[in-house]
Parts: sequence; structure tokens; C-alpha cells
Amino acid sequence: MYMTKRTKWIGFLFVIPFLLSFLIFWLTPLLYGVWISLHDFRLSVGNNGFIGLKNYVDILTPDTLYNNVFMNSLKNTLMFIVLSVPPLILISLGLALLIDNLPKRLKTFFRTVFFLSYAISVTAVSALYLWLFGANGGFINNLLLNTGMISSPINWTGDQPYAWFVIVIATVWWTIGFNMLLFVNALDEVDPNLYEAADLDGASSWNKFRYITLPDIRNISIFVMITTVIASFNLYGQSLLITRGGPSQSTSSLIMGIHATVFGNNQLGVGSAMALLMGIIMMVITGLQYWMSYRNNKEETESGKSEKKRFTRATNVGPTNVSSRPATTIEKKERKVT
Repeated sequence: MYMTKRTKWIGFLFVIPFLLSFLIFWLTPLLYGVWISLHDFRLSVGNNGFIGLKNYVDILTPDTLYNNVFMNSLKNTLMFIVLSVPPLILISLGLALLIDNLPKRLKTFFRTVFFLSYAISVTAVSALYLWLFGANGGFINNLLLNTGMISSPINWTGDQPYAWFVIVIATVWWTIGFNMLLFVNALDEVDPNLYEAADLDGASSWNKFRYITLPDIRNISIFVMITTVIASFNLYGQSLLITRGGPSQSTSSLIMGIHATVFGNNQLGVGSAMALLMGIIMMVITGLQYWMSYRNNKEETESGKSEKKRFTRATNVGPTNVSSRPATTIEKKERKVT
């Protein structure tokens, strides 16, 4: 289709809002954050001058105040990622598989029910789980005490490993609906004829899931995994409102550490440097995930091509032909006659 200058300008006008939003809300704050991180910038007195990479050196130097805050917060955030990402992916996939096997009339209803929790604010979610897991008078403690399963109340939000358990449970319940919806949409795109052919061959449910479902939803699974890791890096509201970073700062996330540095220690420059280091770590982890998934996909593709090549050669050469040359047309016809 030939595009005139007028249509090109119209297309450019549609792109302008995105470009303006990108410049104003992403690129400009990023560059300004880099500039602040290179200065001795304080909230109370403003800019005290250019100091180069000193803020980064203070953060990365062992046994300094900012290093302890950053490393402890990073360790806690990585712990949360390890604990929360697997259930957020596996449980959401399980729910999507259950919904996919329901009658069409019930699919929309249950998809909406499971997604409703995602629309609730983090404040409401935290209040709900504080009521459930309260040390004194909490619903879970009362239930366990009345059934005789425990003899004294458990301090769910004040002791480890219970504090992580509550935060992970609250996060999974709160955000699982988004991943589930992505998996449901991916399962809807799987060709039903493949399942019918597998049923005719007598394939089990596990084999159908392994060889049909998983390969077809591979791309969306990678997307869900990457976005879930990024979202888990942004842990803040649950830790702040449920455990307040305790006990002994064991659930204080990176964002909480940055917040404490900026507003508690009046160090905006150091806080900006921490935020940029956090972004770099997120990009490295995301890049490694993408690279590993790309490498595995490439290996599977090459393996499939190799299998196809061996199969094609076997059908051309035949079982009685052991020479390395391909069978001629006359030899093929002779085998067919015999």
C-alpha cells in the first residue's frame, strides 16, 4: 500500500502522545535520577555539589551504613522472589487449567471470581491478613486454639518464618488473578484438534499437558515469569503494612530501604543511587531469564530439525540400504514393488 505524506503525518500524530509520555514520565525522571545520584543531594538543603561516584562507593563498600541497608534489603527482596514466584506461576496455571475444563457457561463466572482480588488495594489486603493472622484475637490463631492444634497463640507477623509465610500468602491471594487471566487466554488459543488427535492415540492427561499444552503456552509462560519477577522486586506495601519490615528488618524490601535512606536519613543522592542499582539488578536478572528461555527454545528447535532430518533420511534410504548415499529413484521403485 502506497503511503502519501499526509498519511505519514497522520501516523506520526498518533505516535506523539506515546513519545511525550515516554519523555516526560520515563526518560526525564531516569536522567534526573542519574544526575541526582552523582551529587550530594539532601531533601532538607538541596544540592551540595558534584561528588561523582561517591554515593555508589558508599553503597558497595562493605560494613558501611548504606551498604548494610542495601545488602540486607536486597537479600530480603531476593528471598521474597524465591518464595513467591513459584506459587504465583504454578497456582495461577493450575487455576487456568481448571477454568479451561469448565463448561462455557461457568468459565466467565469463575474467571471473574478469581480475578476480583487483583482489583483490591494493598491497604485492604493488608488489613484483611492482619485480621486473619493477628497474634491476639486473630482468626487463624482462634481457630487453631479452639481445635487444639496449638497451645499458645503464634506471633505470625512478629516471628520468622511466619512473617514471610503471611506476606507470601497475602501476595499470592492478591495478585494471582492477573497471571491466571493471561494463562486462560493462552489456553484458549491452543488448537483443540491437537487434543482430539491425542485422545484418538490414547494419550494420557499428563502427556497431553506436557507435549501439547506446555509448548503452545511457552511464550506466555516466559512473559508471566519475567513480569512476576519484576513485580516481586517491587515489594513494598505488604511488608510495610503487615510486618513493618520486621522482625529485626528481616522483611524490609529494597524499596523500603530506599525510602528509609531518602526520608529517614535525608540522603536523596544515596537513595537515587540505590534505586539505579536496583534497576540494574532487575535488568540483569530479567536478561538472564530471557537468555535462558531463548537458548532452551533454540536447542529444542535444533533438536526438532535434527529429528526431522533423521526421519526424512530414514524414509529415503530405507532399512536395507546401509550406504551413505541417498537411494535413487529406481531403488525406491524396486523397494515399493517388493
